[in-house]
Amino acid sequence: MPRHLFKRYMPDPNRIREHKSLRFLGKLLHDPNLWHLNRHSVARAMGVGLFAALMPMPLQMLLAALLAIWVRANMPIAVSLCWLTNPLTMPPVFYCTYKIGALLLGLEPRSFPEEISWDGISGQLSTLWQPFLLGSVVAGVVLALVGYFATMGYWRWWVGRQWARRRARRG
Repeated sequence: MPRHLFKRYMPDPNRIREHKSLRFLGKLLHDPNLWHLNRHSVARAMGVGLFAALMPMPLQMLLAALLAIWVRANMPIAVSLCWLTNPLTMPPVFYCTYKIGALLLGLEPRSFPEEISWDGISGQLSTLWQPFLLGSVVAGVVLALVGYFATMGYWRWWVGRQWARRRARRG
């Protein structure tokens, strides 16, 4: 895995540990696995970050950070993956999760409204929240598993390829 590329963009662990908004985590931020770039830590971070990204809640990054601490995943990667669902991507992603939930509950999914307004959404929220929440959790778990196993497989393939190149250079 190209660690030097990741390390170039990784924040300094000491600066994060001393950040005033993260002081409440205390000694939990001192686990080395939260900052190392190894196969297991990065794969766990992919799973945690992708799961948290699909949760329809405020403070997704806090959820990703807490889950990363719990499963000892690379925290910067897990937290940064939450930005997959940003203000531009949230409507289509969350609409897809709603459709997944409706399909799982056996409900007829509603079509995407032509005009999005808070009054329109809040008026239908009582019928939309169950399929939306179920679809978000199911899609989050599935995407987390795919991200975890894809990262593990890719990392293994990358290391095998590097070993083969070294053997070929030696002759």
